[in-house]
Amino acid sequence: MKLSGTSTLHKWEMKAKTFTGEAQFCFDSDISDELTSLQALTFSLEVENLKSKEKALDKNAYKALKANEYREIIYQLLWSKVLHKTGNKYLIEAHGNLTIAGITRAVTMDVSCIVNKNSTITCTGSEKLKMSDYKINPPSFMMGAMKTGDEITLDFILVYKKENKNDKLF
Repeated sequence: MKLSGTSTLHKWEMKAKTFTGEAQFCFDSDISDELTSLQALTFSLEVENLKSKEKALDKNAYKALKANEYREIIYQLLWSKVLHKTGNKYLIEAHGNLTIAGITRAVTMDVSCIVNKNSTITCTGSEKLKMSDYKINPPSFMMGAMKTGDEITLDFILVYKKENKNDKLF
């Protein structure tokens, strides 16, 4: 998972390699690997798992994201629709709630899913967000001489693994 944005000085990014989540994908039959729907999907990311190459940036970001009070960024799927299929690749329109710094907003994302032969599903996507929509003041430093932009981009690669070969829950 990656958050990125701009500042008056340079572009910045923070990455997280660990998070938790579950998904429930439904398939046409026990024999087929044809994805018919996405019934549930959640993920939770601890804010302090986001790391950049600069400790000062991390510290400012954690403060802006109110990490002491709201430790996690959380996504909860409300509903989805499979839009397109090409081979083992699917495009899903996902409608859900994203909670950042204690503020929950509805988001609609296009999620690309690949059903892999090793009983995993890889989901990727990207969503542009505004910090102000989550009542986050874009961080500034050097007494306001340097400021980050309001718009950020959340990029994600989520890999869900089937719990049991006979289960449809990932």
